[in-house]
Amino acid sequence: MFGVKKDKARTSGNKLTGGNSLLVIKIMAVVILLFLLVSNSYYSIQEEEQAVVCTFGSPKAVTTPGLHFKIPFIQSVTKVNTTIQGFNIGYHADGEEADALMITSDYNFIFVDFYAEYRVTDPVKALYASQDPETILKNIAQNCIRTTIGSYSVDSVLTTGKNEIQSNIKQMILDKLEEYDIGIQLVNITIQDATPPTTEVENAFKQVETAKQGKETALNNANKYRNEQIPNAEAESDKILQDAEAQKQERINEANGQAARFNSMYQEYVKYPEVTKKRMFYEAMEDILPDIKVIIQSKDGNTSTVLPLDSFVKEDTAENDDSRISSATAQDAEEEE
Repeated sequence: MFGVKKDKARTSGNKLTGGNSLLVIKIMAVVILLFLLVSNSYYSIQEEEQAVVCTFGSPKAVTTPGLHFKIPFIQSVTKVNTTIQGFNIGYHADGEEADALMITSDYNFIFVDFYAEYRVTDPVKALYASQDPETILKNIAQNCIRTTIGSYSVDSVLTTGKNEIQSNIKQMILDKLEEYDIGIQLVNITIQDATPPTTEVENAFKQVETAKQGKETALNNANKYRNEQIPNAEAESDKILQDAEAQKQERINEANGQAARFNSMYQEYVKYPEVTKKRMFYEAMEDILPDIKVIIQSKDGNTSTVLPLDSFVKEDTAENDDSRISSATAQDAEEEE
C-alpha cells in the first residue's frame, strides 16, 4: 500500500513539473511574440532618405523624417537614399578605359571620362518602375555622350567646346529620363578628362591650346589698349569741338561788331554825307600813305624811288643843306682870289 501511494505521488509530481515547464514556454513565446510585434510596429526616417510603405502590394511614399508606425507583418518598409549620388562613365576603378574610347565627327579617336550625379525624386518609381534605375541612367548617359561627341570635332572636345558639350549631353539625358519616368533625376554631368589616344597627337593639341591662350591674351591686351585710348580720343574730340565752337562764337561776335559799326557809319552818312565821305577818305589815306612809293623824275630823265614818304622829305632837306654848304664854299673861294 505504501509503495502504491509513493508511485502515485511521484506521478503527480512529474505531471506538475511538466505543466510548469509548458507554462514557462508559453510565457516566453508570448513575450517573444510581443517583442516582435512591438519592434516591427515602428520605423524611423532620416533627413537624407525617404521610405516606401507597402500594404498588401500597394506602395506609398513617406517623406517626413522622424518616427513612424506600421502594421506588423502586414506592412513592409523600404528606405531609399535621396542624397546626391554619382558614378563614373568611361573610367573604371581598375584603370581600364575601354568605355572612354570614342570617335569624333572628323573621324579621330579620343578618350573622354565623365562623372554623372543624380538623386532619387520619386522613391516609389525608383523601386518599382524598373529593376535597376542606376544602370538605366548609365546606359542613357553613354548613349547621349557618344551621340554628342560624334557631332563635334576632336579640337572642340579637347579645347573650346567642353562647356557646350556638357550642356547638350545633360539636356539630352534629362529629356530621356522624363520620357522613361523611372523616379531619378540627373543633377549634373561633367567632363573629367579628355585626351588623344597617342602622345604625338596630345602634344599637338597642347600646342594648339597654348596658341589659343596666346590669342586670348593678345585680344585682352588689345581690348585694354582700346579702352585706354578711346577716352583720350573722346577728350581730344571734345576739345576740338569746344575750340571750334569758341571760334565760331568769336567770328559771330566780330561779324556782329562790324555790322553794328557799318550801321553806325551809315546812319552818320545819312545825316552828313559829305563830311562822312571826307572822313572816310582821310582814314583811308592814313592807312595807305605810310606804305606808298614816291617816284621822282629829274630833268635828265632819270628816276628814283623813295619809300617811305618821310624819308624823301628828310633826303630833300639834306640835299638843300648840302647845296647851301657848297654855295657858301664857292663864295669863300672867290673872295680869296
